[in-house]
Amino acid sequence: MIDTSTPPATSKTVETVSGITVRLCGDSGDGMQLLGTQLTNTSALAGNDVATFPDFPAEIRAPRGTRAGVSGFQVQFASQEIFTPGDTLDALVVMNPAAMVTNIGDLRKGGILIANEDGFNEKEYKLAKVESNPLDADVIEQSYRVVRVSMTKMTRDAVSEFGLSTKFADRCKNFFAMGLVYWLFGRSLDPTLRFIEEKFSKKPDIMNANMAALRAGWAYGETTEVFGESYQVEAAKLEPGTYRNIMGNQALAWGLIAASQVSGKDLFYGTYPITPASDILHELTKYKNFGVRTFQAEDEIAAVCATIGAAFGGTMAVTASSGPGIALKGEAMGLGVMLELPMIIVNVQRGGPSTGLPTKTEQSDLLQAMFGRNGEAPMPILAPRSPGDCFAMAVEAWRIATECMVPVMLLSDGYIANGSEPWKIPDMKDLPEIKCSHPAASDSDETFLPYGRNENLARPWAIPGTPELMHRVGGLEKEDGTGNVSYDPDNHQHMVDTRAAKVAKIAERIPEQDVFGATSGDVLVVSWGGTYGACLTAVAKCRDAGHDVSHAHIRYMNPLPSNIGTLLRSFRTVLVPELNAGQLRMLLRAEYLVDCVGINKVQGKPFAVTELVDAITHHATTLRQTKAG
Repeated sequence: MIDTSTPPATSKTVETVSGITVRLCGDSGDGMQLLGTQLTNTSALAGNDVATFPDFPAEIRAPRGTRAGVSGFQVQFASQEIFTPGDTLDALVVMNPAAMVTNIGDLRKGGILIANEDGFNEKEYKLAKVESNPLDADVIEQSYRVVRVSMTKMTRDAVSEFGLSTKFADRCKNFFAMGLVYWLFGRSLDPTLRFIEEKFSKKPDIMNANMAALRAGWAYGETTEVFGESYQVEAAKLEPGTYRNIMGNQALAWGLIAASQVSGKDLFYGTYPITPASDILHELTKYKNFGVRTFQAEDEIAAVCATIGAAFGGTMAVTASSGPGIALKGEAMGLGVMLELPMIIVNVQRGGPSTGLPTKTEQSDLLQAMFGRNGEAPMPILAPRSPGDCFAMAVEAWRIATECMVPVMLLSDGYIANGSEPWKIPDMKDLPEIKCSHPAASDSDETFLPYGRNENLARPWAIPGTPELMHRVGGLEKEDGTGNVSYDPDNHQHMVDTRAAKVAKIAERIPEQDVFGATSGDVLVVSWGGTYGACLTAVAKCRDAGHDVSHAHIRYMNPLPSNIGTLLRSFRTVLVPELNAGQLRMLLRAEYLVDCVGINKVQGKPFAVTELVDAITHHATTLRQTKAG
């Protein structure tokens, strides 16, 4: 068995560091996402804690060489537990001028800039809208360790024996860059060599060329005089268990499958492709052996209506989209609320409005999830906090849906969906049992009441075709108990109140809000969704600096945990960081009459830890000075 954690031996000095943040950038066709994914997987196999942030153009094939066409992948790997892909970069690898000028601002002073010198020419300067070679700027030479590498030429030399065309030979340069990065940071070549062998086994010339390019990149790092040392990050001390690197959409798909298994239900997934939710469909199509049935509909409305039909038929029913598609699903989601059927609606949020920024992250659909249906149509809303947490929250969404007979909204976002982290694989026997019961045919003369309710205010989940259980469904208001169409105003009031009470009652079936730090004090940072890692890290840094600050991250958005009001009132200042204009802040202010303070941005980018530390420090210092004065 190959030891994937051991890098090849180097004759140069090896410096041990606690963590490294690297960003790899080039044209969308340069293979930067592949390079980043391989670096991530290799680092995870080495035992490091890993966090990633892929970033790519919205266009399927953005104009080559332009700033809009830059594709990047950022990864932080460390010897301690981390929660973000890092703020400033220790190393930046760029394949052309556009990649450099759009990313150089994030490289720390003294950081390593590795540039494919062959990609810097007059044509590329014009496409990137720069007047001359940005590598020659005095500020670049003075601020960073600049390493110019003729990657294209050396890649062609390394693969010349395999008879590839110039076009195919040049495609191997991302593996050359990968080999150099692997040498610089003490990564093993073996996992990527195996990946190349599996992916290109039917194309031996391309397989051998990519392997040769990878080894050539490593050899360049070992033999060049440009690098005096390489860097090594030791394995992290994580909780014992079996881990794998997992992305958010993949974890969500697996969580849905796990929920279907523990509930004894086949999984129906009705959807229409949309960035950044499409990979859930791609992943689920692989698991027909687990009773997964995927349906790619002709549009968003057909997808959600098919999902409602599957739920009515007694199947675990799920649909997914992003903000624009959720808008189209709105009326049918209200139908799901009216029918009181268990189903899951996934919204992987992206930049908006309208088409907006399809490949960028945002948290601007919370109010849409809360109120984006006509009439009074409340739904439970859950929000995972990290890629791995998508698994647990998918299971939790199905538990709530079945126990309370209600559609549940699961709010992910692009940062979580495309990011990755080491995930401890759970034992299926440790997952909560989800009991799905269906009434059987009755031998008595009692009339079946399709809207009769249990202690959770949930109605029975009657399977169509069951003798004596025939009942009417549809979008017209139901009569309490019988489910017949009713225009009675008092009944409508009663049914609206009952559906709202059922959702509110879920607060009794979810955990109270936990807190990192004290449960009272000066500053409470309240976050939700993909801001978890940045907020937790920022609060930890502020606490280490002596500030009185705590952190509460909300995963149950509606209903909110029962102790939230008491918690908010126990702090002098409540800060709410969000990648929107202040949606959770608005809800907290309205519900609990607490004057929350927003930390907001809508740039398609996640929070940097440093900007949150600065904001928290400002408020904590102001409070301390006010008390002292």
